[in-house]
Parts: sequence; C-alpha cells; structure tokens
Amino acid sequence: GDILDDYLRTDGVWILTRNKQFYKTNNEKECAEKCEAERNFNCRAFLFTKKMLQCLTLAENSKTTVTFNSTDAILYEKKIYLLQCKRGIGKDYRGTEAKTWRGIPCQKWAEKTPHNPNYTPEKHPNAGLDENYCRNPDGDENGPWCYTTDPATRFDYCNIPEFECMQCNGEDYHGEVSRTESGLECQRWDAQEPHLHGFTLKHFPDKDLKMNYCRNPDGDLRPWCFTTSPSKRWEYCNIPRCTTLAPVSRLGSQCLSVKGEDYRGRIAITESGNVCQHWNTQFPHRHGWIPDRYPCKGLEENYCRNPDGEKRPWCYTINSSVRWEYCAIPHCDVTEQGIAGMSNGFLLLVADMPMQVPLLEECYRGNGQSYRGTTSITASGKTCQAWNSMFPHSHEKTPDRFPNADLRANYCRNPDGDNSPWCFTTDPSVTWEYCNLKRCDDHTHK
Repeated sequence: GDILDDYLRTDGVWILTRNKQFYKTNNEKECAEKCEAERNFNCRAFLFTKKMLQCLTLAENSKTTVTFNSTDAILYEKKIYLLQCKRGIGKDYRGTEAKTWRGIPCQKWAEKTPHNPNYTPEKHPNAGLDENYCRNPDGDENGPWCYTTDPATRFDYCNIPEFECMQCNGEDYHGEVSRTESGLECQRWDAQEPHLHGFTLKHFPDKDLKMNYCRNPDGDLRPWCFTTSPSKRWEYCNIPRCTTLAPVSRLGSQCLSVKGEDYRGRIAITESGNVCQHWNTQFPHRHGWIPDRYPCKGLEENYCRNPDGEKRPWCYTINSSVRWEYCAIPHCDVTEQGIAGMSNGFLLLVADMPMQVPLLEECYRGNGQSYRGTTSITASGKTCQAWNSMFPHSHEKTPDRFPNADLRANYCRNPDGDNSPWCFTTDPSVTWEYCNLKRCDDHTHK
C-alpha cells in the first residue's frame, strides 16, 4: 500500500519539538521515506510545507507536545504512536501509558534505579523503549509491562486495552467507533437532535459519553448509540469482544460491600427463605439475564447476584408466585460479635471468605514481606482467616498494629518477618500455616 497509509494527516498544524531534522524533498511520500529512514531518533511524525517543499522529521507527535496553527504546514503522524490500545500481545504498542495495572508509576527504561534493567534502549533500539512508557520488548504473552518505581516490585504488567474491542458487555469500552452495525453515523451524546434523550454527561458523568462514540451507559448487551437517522432512534455498534481478559484489579467479593455488584459468593436463598432459580433456566420465571449474554456478571448456578445495579444482590425464585427477591448477604465489615450472634455464623463466614484467584504473578521474593498478591489458601489447603477478625483465632497481627503490612481481607502476608507469607486459618484446630505460594524463580526477573 501507499507509505502514507500508516500516517494520520492533519492540515494547517505545526508541532513544537526540539528534536527534529530538516530535509529538502519534493513531496509528502519522500518526506515519509525520510521519517522511516531516520536514525537520529525515533521518528513519530513529520511536517511537510507545501510552498517551501521542506520536510521536518519529528521525535514527538500531538500526544506528547503542543501544536498550533500554521496555514502552509501538513502534519503526518505515525498511527502506531497514536494508538492507546494494543494488537494481540502488544509487541508493537507505542502508546503513552506509564503506570502498571495496580497504578504504580513505571521506571524510565534508560534509568538503573530502583531496578537495574535487562531491557534498555541501547540493547533493544527497535523496541520503542522511550521514557517510562509500557512496552513489550520480549514478546511477553501477558502484554506490555514496565519496570516499576516500587523497589519491592521489579516489574509488572500494564492495563492496555485491546485494539477496538470490548471486555464483557462493553460497559468500560472507551474506543472511538462511531457508527452502528448497519453503518449509520452516531448522534453526539451532547446533542438532542434528531433524538431527544436523557443520556447526558451531567446525568452519567462516569460513563465517558464523549463525542458520538459508541458506549454502554445502561448495562445493555453491548455498546450502542443514538443515530443521526430520524427514522432509527438507536442501534447497537459492531465492536468485537476482546480475545484476552484485562488484568483484574478487584476480586469478586464473598461479602456485601456497597451494592454488592462484585459479590461472587454462593448464597442461593432469598431473605424470606425462597430458593433461587438457576440463571440459565426460564422456569418458573422467564427473564433476560442469560449467562451467555452477560459473561462478566457472575451468573453461575442459582447464586445471588446484582447484575443490574439494584440495591443489593437478588435472584429469581423457584416460587412461581414470587418472581424475585433480595438476598441476605453478610456485610464485609461484619464483626466477631455479629458473627457470634448468627446461626451457623462460623460456617457462613468460611463460605464467604475470599478464595484464591490467580493473578498475573502469584509468587514472592525474599521472605515475602513485600508480597501483595491475593492468595488466601494455606499450603495444606485451608482458607485464611481475615486479619481484622478474632474468630476462630484471637491474635495481635491486626491492620492497626501493622499499618505497612497491607493486612487486607484474608490475603497471605508476612507482617512479622517470618520465612514466607502465612495466615491464620479458619480451622479452629490449626492456628496458622504458611501459604500455598512459591518463591519467584529467577526467570521471572525481566
């Protein structure tokens, strides 16, 4: 194809950058060839002036520096450096994300503190190791990563969305598709013509209702938009589902917090005692919450869930005269005294403890005092007791006494400098055990 197909053209724009090279060329294609052959820096864009036939190759683009109007200039930016998403494992990702999925700022690739890197701009000049941007120089199957500025975490992965695809039902889709599946152009969210609607930025401030991009602000099956056709009020957009899942920053909870939308426990009975109907059945009550349609809502078996933002988890019931009811889910801040007053309180507590959900790296370094993973199972398979609980074991290793040890939930930790991460157990006959964790092998150190 045409060499200019890899560039985004913007007329009448000049870009301010110190790192540039001047060339005399006859046309834009020759200027693009100069950019491709540039060896003084990573050429991200070029400027071509029509009157002077002057070519400027640039180390920066509109994402990294300022622009201003210039009538005679044409700015061509390499599309690959404008994308804020990845294709596949993201080996060619050249976006500007510079923090890990946990929010830790990345270390600059050219620096040696706090970590001495094996992957540097000198050793890998074609890997795009600029500044502290997330990259994938070694083709890691988990996607772009970076060395972190946390001395206790050498490297971690970055949360880079896939190229124009959606996770789950697209509630978090932030792409720029702006046509419906039949090809109709989307109406701007801040416009009320040709269709009046209530989906405004004022009423939905956290739904990213920008421009006329397809979005899913109401938890529908997939992203949609109002159309610019007076005869078609709205339509779904054709956005493929991502082939890989984004890193999970929050585990499914085993207890009730806020509205319980992330509750993934196994309670399957309503607060009045009715047994829940299975989500994948339509008897005795027909409904639209089909598990295959909503893959990230946790609609397993007949467990209580909150897929639609209700006050708290609920379910359809097997009682034909009662369509649905709320469930009685214990609050996450339930106290020992509250547990003691509940019938079968201990069994309920054990059933609703967060269980192990493997993340990208479930191993520890040294003696594991820096471990901040989410394993909550001991070496013998016992569930960990919550650190802020005194039942079934009373102890002094509390979050208040060890504020820097990250004693959250019932996750394995090493607050006292023991040999490796451990926890108190929910087995009354076993006070504590080391956790089911391995030491990080040398090959995990990039």
